[in-house]
Order: sequence, then C-alpha cells, then structure tokens
Amino acid sequence: MLQSLRVKNLALLEEAEVEFGPGLNIFTGETGAGKSLLMGSVNLALGGKFDKDMLRAGAESALVELVFSAEDERIREKLRNLELEDSEEDSVIITRKIQAGKSVCRINGETVTAKQLKELAEVLIDIYGQHEHQSLLNRKKHREILDAFCGEEIEPLLRETAERFQKCRELRTRLEEESLDEASRAKEQALAEFEWKEIQEANLRPGEDEELERQYRRMANARKITQNLTESYAYTGNEGEFGAGVSLSRALRNLRGVTAYDERLEQLESQLSEVDNLLADFNRDIAEYLSECEFDDEEFCKVEERLDYINRLKGKYGNTIDAILAYGQQRCALLEKLSDYDTYLARLRNEYEDARASLESVCDRLSKVRSRNALLLSDKLKAALVNLNFLTVEFETMVRPGQTISETGSDEVEFLISVNPGEALKPLGQVASGGELSRVMLAIKTVMAGKDDIDTLIFDEIDAGISGRTAWRVSELLSEVAGEHQVICITHLPQIAAMADCHFEIAKHSENGNTVTQITSLKEEQSLAELARLLGSDSLSEEALANAARMRGQALAYKQNTGR
Repeated sequence: MLQSLRVKNLALLEEAEVEFGPGLNIFTGETGAGKSLLMGSVNLALGGKFDKDMLRAGAESALVELVFSAEDERIREKLRNLELEDSEEDSVIITRKIQAGKSVCRINGETVTAKQLKELAEVLIDIYGQHEHQSLLNRKKHREILDAFCGEEIEPLLRETAERFQKCRELRTRLEEESLDEASRAKEQALAEFEWKEIQEANLRPGEDEELERQYRRMANARKITQNLTESYAYTGNEGEFGAGVSLSRALRNLRGVTAYDERLEQLESQLSEVDNLLADFNRDIAEYLSECEFDDEEFCKVEERLDYINRLKGKYGNTIDAILAYGQQRCALLEKLSDYDTYLARLRNEYEDARASLESVCDRLSKVRSRNALLLSDKLKAALVNLNFLTVEFETMVRPGQTISETGSDEVEFLISVNPGEALKPLGQVASGGELSRVMLAIKTVMAGKDDIDTLIFDEIDAGISGRTAWRVSELLSEVAGEHQVICITHLPQIAAMADCHFEIAKHSENGNTVTQITSLKEEQSLAELARLLGSDSLSEEALANAARMRGQALAYKQNTGR
C-alpha cells in the first residue's frame, strides 16, 4: 500500500506531503488547480521522464518521495532479486532527486538504476491514465490478466510448460553444438585421442604436484639448509666447548649437587632435566633430517623434470591435477561418443523430438484452459463495461496460436473491443481513448478483485464523458475494487467523490506573490462543502450542503450494504 507522497519544488508544489489511507482515496479540485501534478509526481518517482520546466521557478532541485508498506513477501522477494536491502520498518522508500540535467533515484537509501526502479514498481503500483503507463496497451498484459483469471486451474500447467520448455531449449542447444561434419568429427576425434593418451601416459596422482614442489624447494635449498642445520646442531649439541648441551649438562650437574639441602630444588632439577631431554630429542631430529638431505644431482633433475612436465599439462588442461584428470575423463567420454557418432546424434534427436512433443502437448492443454476461460472473462467484462456507460459494447478475449513457443506456452492473447454499433472488433489500443481505457481497467479490476497481487491502483480521467447513473455505477465499482486494493482516483464528479474513504482537495492560491498548489486532507464537514461545490453550487447554502449530505449518505449506505 502507498503510505505517503512527499513533493518539494515541483512545478506549483513548493512542498507538500500526503498521507494516504486504505480503501478509496479521492482527489478533487478546481480545473487548473494542479491535479495532474499528483500523477506527474508519482510517475517521476517511478522513473518517468523529467522535463526541466517541471522544476519550480527559482529552485535548484526538486524531490519526490514515495513510501510503500512492504509486509508482502512478494515485495521482499523482488527486493532480494534486485539485490536491494529490506527496510527495518517494513517499508519501501523510493526517492528521486532532480536537478538541472540529471536525477538520482534511490530505494531504501541505495542508489538504483531506472531498470531496477521500474522492476520494483511493477509489484507495487499500477497507474491507469492516458499516457505511457497504460499497461493495457501491452498484449503481454492481456495474457497475464487471462492467466490470473484462470487462477489455480492454470498454475500447474504454467509450471509444467516452463519446465518442459527449458528441457527442450537445452536439448536444442546440444543438438546445434553437436552437429559436426565428417571432417570436423575426425579432427575432433584425433585431438581427443591425443589429449586422452597424453593424460593417461602422465600417470598422475592426486597431490603429486604438491609433494614434488616440497621436494624441489628442499633440494634447491639443500646447501643452505645443511649449513644452517649443522650450525644449529653444533650450538645445541654436546660437541665443542660452547654447545648448549654441554652447558646444560654442567648446569644440571651443579644443581644435583645441592638438591639434598632443599626440597624445592628437586622441582627445579626436574624442570631442567626435562629441558635437557627435549634438547637431546631436538638434536637427534636434526641429525636425522641432515641424513635425509643427502641426494645426488640425478635425483634432483628427476624431480625438476617431473614438476616441469606436470606444470606443462596444467597449462594445457587445468590448474590442478584433479582438473587435468577431470578433463581426461571428458575426453574419454567424447571419444566414446565420436566412435559411434551417428547413433549418438540419432538418440539425441529422438530425445529432443520427444521433449518437443511433450512441450506441445502441455501447450495444447494450456490453450484449452485459456480458451475456455477467455469466454467467461469476455462475458464478465462485457457485463461490467455495460455498467460503465459502454452500452453497445462488444468485447472478446482472443486466444490464438503464436508463431513460437515460450515459457508461457504458444498462445497470443489480445483484448478486442467495439464501442459503436456495427463496428468490427479491433485491438483495444486502436479503439479506446484514455478515459475509456481507464474504465476498461476498472471493469477488469472489478472482475479480478481478490486475484490481483498489486496493492495500489491509481485511476486518472476515469470519469471522462460520463455523468448521472453511469457516474454512480463507476463510483460503486471503484468502491468494490477498493475492498480488495488501495485505490487512488482523481475526479471531478461528485458521485465518485461521495464514495471516498479518504478525501483530498487540490487547490491553487497566491503566496508571497507566487502561485502555490496545496493538497489538503478533508474532514467530513470539509468534504461535504467540496461535494457541494462539485454539485455546481456557487455558495455553501443550507440547500447545497443538504444535497451534498444526501449524496454522501447514499454512498455510505452502499458501502455499508456491500460490507465496505
């Protein structure tokens, strides 16, 4: 749900903040008061095009901020997919700061691209006006609406279609990669035989390279190792006058000469005796290591040559012995395949054809479900449109085979409409005006109430060309949709305004010599006064307010009867 909108220095809006409520949010105001700024502000925040003339005169920058609640797991998943952080307050905060020639978009404080912003907006809000945000002009949206109408009946088929399509695509890719002519196959086979033979003859052992590297380092530095260890042995041994072993033996002999006089000296003797034993062990280990350092030049050359050979194989087949051995197994498998290549290709083609037939089968079942539900959807939408002043309307949800198969099947879905008697059905985008498209979407949202995942819907110019009873019916349908979604609607009709759960007035006035647009949340008495104005009253007479109260009462009675 859209919780709030904050705008600063945008056109006539110096600074404004709107706290939206659940249900039906209605915006009214005099012509020219700046109602279009509401739509423009939301569109800008969601990545819409910015015109430098939209910047308030004298201002260096403008700011638009939208705050959405993000308790829905679907929204959180979208944030994760876009690698964006969740807000600790269970909200999504979208900000766009605009300066001359550039703008910066952020989601929860993190700078994002326009693509990321639009992807997130798809799960947050739908805007239905007469501009580029009209999703009904996209035929992909028609299929999504039909599939949503099909509900649980179509979901397992869509999953199965996506899985089989993926398998088909993988097999087709393998076929394209495996199609070798005779010369290419012979060349590939010869190379595989050479590589497999070279790896086999190397007789590699896992970990052999690490062991050889240790031996090489020891042998290459043998002279330095021997010299240093020999000196260490002399300094810690019993040979020579200054060896640590000699000194330690003297110290131990002297200590033993006095231990009889004090029991505490026995503990010192024990400690020193332990040091003497450790030093003796250390000397034996050095002597053993020195004996192992003896090797001839031939042994060193063998280690060096073997290590160089393994490193050459690493340069050709992998960075480790395990990688080399794995590559060898791949070459062996390739040789087995190439040895009977025709049989292998035939088996792969058969596997692909079976997968293709399986995909076509599930696509056929998918088409039947869509076609059956398309008739029901068309009937329901036609009935809803008749209630929205489309008295001679004809509507069809056409499902036809497409030229290709995708993860969603082989069907192309398109809404066709005729709004004049005797006129042929045509694609929705070629016939309906902006206001008519908004009412078509309202009809769709009424039919789809409870099935649509998007929480917030904005309708602009939904009341174009209607009045009287039709206006009441539009108002009632908006109320029904608002029972399942948050609805934001800009209107000039009192019938629609009377149904508001939250009523806002957009007004223009002068302030310090400048023209300023202000958005005000109306209390019940203020809302009645605005209804009286919309009813055409020049003054707030008792009669005008009584008429407004009767209209408001009628709207409240409808909402109460429908459980709203």
